[in-house]
Order: sequence, then C-alpha cells, then structure tokens
Amino acid sequence: MSDIRNLEPKQLWNYFHDITQIPHPSKKEKKIVEYVVAFGKKLNLETLVDKTGNVIIRKPATKGMENRKGVILQTHLDMVPQKNSDKIHDFEKDPIETLIDGEWVKAKGTTLGSDNGIGVSAALGVLASKDIIHGPLEALFTIDEETGMTGANGLEAGLLKGDILMNLDSEDEGELYVGCAGGIDVGAVKNYAEESSPKGMTAFRISARGLKGGHSGVDIAMGRANSNKLMFRFLMQAESDFGIRLTEAAGGDLRNAIPRESYSIVLVPEIKAEEFVTFVTMYDKIYKAEFAETEPDLNFACEKTSVPAKVMNQGDQYRIIRAVFVCPNGVVRMSQAMKGLVETSNNLAIVRCKGGKFEAFNLTRSSVDSAKEAIAWKIAAVFQLIGAEVKVEGGYPGWKPNINSPILKTMSKVYNDIFGKIPEIKAIHAGLECGILGGVYPNLDMISFGPTIRYPHSPDEKVLIPSVVKFYDFLCGTLKNVPVK
Repeated sequence: MSDIRNLEPKQLWNYFHDITQIPHPSKKEKKIVEYVVAFGKKLNLETLVDKTGNVIIRKPATKGMENRKGVILQTHLDMVPQKNSDKIHDFEKDPIETLIDGEWVKAKGTTLGSDNGIGVSAALGVLASKDIIHGPLEALFTIDEETGMTGANGLEAGLLKGDILMNLDSEDEGELYVGCAGGIDVGAVKNYAEESSPKGMTAFRISARGLKGGHSGVDIAMGRANSNKLMFRFLMQAESDFGIRLTEAAGGDLRNAIPRESYSIVLVPEIKAEEFVTFVTMYDKIYKAEFAETEPDLNFACEKTSVPAKVMNQGDQYRIIRAVFVCPNGVVRMSQAMKGLVETSNNLAIVRCKGGKFEAFNLTRSSVDSAKEAIAWKIAAVFQLIGAEVKVEGGYPGWKPNINSPILKTMSKVYNDIFGKIPEIKAIHAGLECGILGGVYPNLDMISFGPTIRYPHSPDEKVLIPSVVKFYDFLCGTLKNVPVK
C-alpha cells in the first residue's frame, strides 16, 4: 500500500492528501485558503476570512450538545519549504510526493507538511463528519505561522466565540502541552569593502553538507550540528593557518530551521593548495568524530573553482568571521521549573556574505521573556561590535502553563478512559500560537496536542501512522466529553 488515502482514519488522510497537492509554503497560502473556504461553503457552514487572511468556520452543536462549552480547533495552514539539494522541487507550484515507509508517512526529498497539515486535516474531518458528537464548534485556520505568526498576531478580539481552544500543532502523541516558548528575531546587516583578488592564489569551494537540520525549537536539544557554525569555525582557523581570503559564504534559508548546508569560497596561496586540501580533510574527520551520533551523514569537503575577481577586505573578513564564530547557538539554559525542558536557546539560522553585503539572522526562543530578551541583546551586541546594523524584532510571548486548566483535567480523564493511561503533561520549546491568541482572548482555556511527528522543518519529516489514529480518536472522544457551560 503506497496511497495515503487508504490509511485510517480515511477521512483525515484524504484531506491530508488534498493538502499535499496544494502548494502552501509560508506567505504563499492563497490556494490553501481558497480550498478551506470552498470546503466550508460546500458544507453550508458559516465561513469567513478575516482581514489578515485567517479562515474561521463555525459548525452548530450536534443535537443534545447545545449547552456544552464552545470549542475552537486551531491549526495553521502554512508549511516549511525545505528540500534536499539534489531534489528538484518548486514549493510554489509542485505537489508534495508522499510515500509510506513502514509505520511512517514521509515525503520524497522535501518536507512533508504534516506540521500542521495533519492538524488541519483533523479539523476538516470533524467539520465534515455527521457522526462525531460535539458542542458548538469553531475551526480557526491561521496563516504564516512558521515565519512570523502573522495570522495569530493579526487576529482581532471579538471574532471567536468559543470557551476552549484546542491547538492541534504538537508533535508527540500521548502528551498534552500547557505551555510554550516565546521567540524573537535578531538580524544583523553590514556592508563590507571588496578588493581585487591577490595574484598567485588558488580558489576552493568549501561545503558542509549532509546534516539533519530540523526544527529550531523542538530539535535544538538533540545535539545536531549547525552548518553555519561548522563553516565559520573552520574559516577562523583557516584564516590563521593559511591566510585565506574569503569571497563569499552562505548557509541556511529559514529562520526556524537548523541550517543543514553551508558553503564558502576562499582563496589560498598556490604554494599551500595541497596542504589546504589535507587541512579540509582533517576537519571532515574532526566534525565526523564530534557528531558521530547525531550527524552520521555529515560531509565537509572542498573542490577547486575559478578564481573570483574580488575578495572581502581583510579587516572586515577578520571581524565577520569572528562574530559568526562567537555568536551563541544551541541550548543556552535548561528550565528549572520543568525537568528536561529547554528554557532558552538560539538558532543561528542564516548567514550570507556576497557582493559587499553580510547578513546574519537568528531566532531566539525562551519560556522566560526576560531571558529571551537578554540573549537577543547579547547576540545583538556581538554584531554591533563589528559595526553591523542590528534589528531585534518580531517578538511574540510564551504561553504560561496552567496546571489547573479545566480542559486539561477533562482530557486527562478522557485519554485514560480510552487508552488506559494518563497522558504526560508538558511544555514545549517551540512557538505555538497559544501565547499570542491568549493575549487577545485572555479567558480562553487552552491546550495543545497532536500526533507523533519527527524531524519537522527538514526533508526527513515524518508522521507516525498509528499515532494519527490515536490522535483523532482522542480528539473525537474529547469533543464528546466537553463540560457544560
């Protein structure tokens, strides 16, 4: 069996198949919005699009459930567009190619979009069903969650009528999330001088490839390599040992994904060219040894290329290489309040040097707002010291856990009744929209849950088929047991 439409629950998987056929990267959600709007209108359900582009669909309670608290099923419509370097794919035009690999659904060389396509499909399934018992129901489909939470930030007060918000965007079945990290972007831009390439030099293209990457929040504690950090660590020693001249460098393309590939083009004195190749090979061995467990496919290599006309000014090169090298990256601090939870982290997501312009973009996360601000300004200080123009912006709040949440108690009981065990109660080191939505609708009782998804935001993304069955059964069981107003 290779067609995901044959999987159970069929209604959910059929909707997910539809979603994979509709290009919907962040900020390019027009077609998926049109699909959801048409879906709601076809069912004669109240359907509206707010001024930001979010879609809201309302479904009346089933007979006898009119006195229950209103539930909002909340998901986001966009997906992270990531692909392997050898995969030809246009995320604005091409459908996602899915495949079934044992108990997992994956994509062929690209992100799958199960984040948050499975949640969207579950909401559509509930809206379309004539058999699921529920009280007053709303479905909120937000846009542009992955690159700025634009939809959540743009949602106006007074649009939603429900009492309970169920965010369907978590990635571990059997876990209920009651809190999340906030985030903030730190960007640095600096113009640098260029000069003619010295004579008597050999040009090499250096590449760091084969890394797993992944979600910059969920996967940040897994010890994976950041390709930008690998590259600039190498460049710093290469500058010291070989007197390299840097022409260009680039790594990463999404702020919320751990960068998987980076490259640079450098000039080396011809008399040291052979020794330099050996030096690169040494670093390949060093990196493979350091990341043997987390990055089995890591490859650090070089190849000769044509000598460019220009190189970066030596003084700017010295400062930029060191700034990227010392920029904080990875886990900064673990939570003292919740064991095993990352409190604060940074992802050095994107670095570019070319044509006289240097850029670096970071996504800083923390469940403690003051710690988030402190790390963000520490990163800002690093780049300000080299004369870069720095912007600290796009901040969004975290979601403070409420262990006494009524819906948490209800769902814990329902899960135990269905599956014979109590679900784990957790917070997540990622940016769920609950923090923002809770600021606009402070009286909402909120919770987040979902199926088991691994390696989101990377081409290794996959969703566990049996977990989707349990997730959907749990959602339906919860809707049936929502308390009265």
